[in-house]
Amino acid sequence: MSDHVLERAAGVAQAGGELGAALATRARLMDLTEGSHDAALLPKTPGGLAHGLRAHLAARMSRICSDDALAHHYDRLGEVSPDLADLARPGHQPEAPRLAALVAYVDKMTLHPKEATAQDIDILRDAGVAEDDIVRLAGLVAFVNYQIRVAKVLRVMEGQS
Repeated sequence: MSDHVLERAAGVAQAGGELGAALATRARLMDLTEGSHDAALLPKTPGGLAHGLRAHLAARMSRICSDDALAHHYDRLGEVSPDLADLARPGHQPEAPRLAALVAYVDKMTLHPKEATAQDIDILRDAGVAEDDIVRLAGLVAFVNYQIRVAKVLRVMEGQS
């Protein structure tokens, strides 16, 4: 079995087990998910969303969804930007307008995505977030929330809670 972030975070047994065997038959899907992880968190061109910022926002989303394993993974990635570590704590509201807008968007899209409106994008723009970075942020939020949900399903299938 490959050593993918999602498999580690979900606690899927590395050797043997029915779920491990099933995932091995879906190696291409797991490889694509790992590639999406790298593209969302560690892109070659991060634009205005540095790797550390992305990691802390991902840790925040993981904590909001009570996924300690993924939060720990993202905390480790975020160690390159210790000055932004408070962003990983749900409830923390930064004073800087740009960071506050990023956090508000991440929180809303993680907790209440059905309530999203065009105004949420306007808030990001007004805070100085560039169009390309809005797209990058949306991709990050979509991927991390997907990863959290798949990890939960894998844990249930593996017999964990």
